[in-house]
Amino acid sequence: MKIEDIVVQSHRGAGVLAEEGTMEAFDLGWKLATWPEADLRATKDGVIVTFHDNNFARVVKEASEELKTKGVEDVTSAELAQLDVGSWKGEAFKGRRVLPMEKVFELMRADRRKHIYMDVKKIEFAHLAAEVRKHGVEKQIVLASPKVEQLREWKALVPESDTLLWMHGNEAKLSEELSALRETKFAGVTQIQIHVYPKDTKEKWAPPADPSPPNNLFGLSDTFLRKTGDELRAHGVLYQVFPWTERADVIPVLLDLGVMSFATDHPDTVMREVKAYYERK
Repeated sequence: MKIEDIVVQSHRGAGVLAEEGTMEAFDLGWKLATWPEADLRATKDGVIVTFHDNNFARVVKEASEELKTKGVEDVTSAELAQLDVGSWKGEAFKGRRVLPMEKVFELMRADRRKHIYMDVKKIEFAHLAAEVRKHGVEKQIVLASPKVEQLREWKALVPESDTLLWMHGNEAKLSEELSALRETKFAGVTQIQIHVYPKDTKEKWAPPADPSPPNNLFGLSDTFLRKTGDELRAHGVLYQVFPWTERADVIPVLLDLGVMSFATDHPDTVMREVKAYYERK
């Protein structure tokens, strides 16, 4: 695999480098030569925007107690445009606004090198498909979901687009889910993302590490990760992992195990390590 074929997904726009889901975050993700990710919701008046959380409590600094309980679907697009979603991250990000997806699609139409992942939070597929077709960006988007049924529904509407199924769990759970996909020859799925955690992770949502050789770096065994990649390549499915860590040393290890793509909160680190890996090779 050539370095230009490696896809790096910048989680929530540009990971931890910028305030999530804003134009500035997406611009930074593209400047890093990555594919930003957007979490999709619709406002009360039906405007599709990128916003991760169910409510405004975390990212609207000094929000009233009433506003903290509300979410995107409870306000109009005009009301949403007044909310500062950058100050929570620091004064340098003050005044940043929620981004309508229409603006993203306009930029993508003007530059076919730009791609984006769209993670489904709460959205009507028919509405989203109409927006994608209106701007002619069908081949530049990847719809992401943990539910394969949603990906197949989307593929029926926009067959030209890619789809990503993200998966989380221990080897037993992942093996069972992969077995079900195998029976359908991975119908409706063009990319699969598996969450991987170093054994010493402190993330509370990480599944218990599976038994593996003592020098194994991850909770999932090297054998499992390598075999999964071999199978996905055989079916023409892009093999992506999300390493839930800031550690740079996991990137070359995962590349040696056959990983073809990364999702990350640290896109600058991942891009640097991918380039260094290919320079050594």
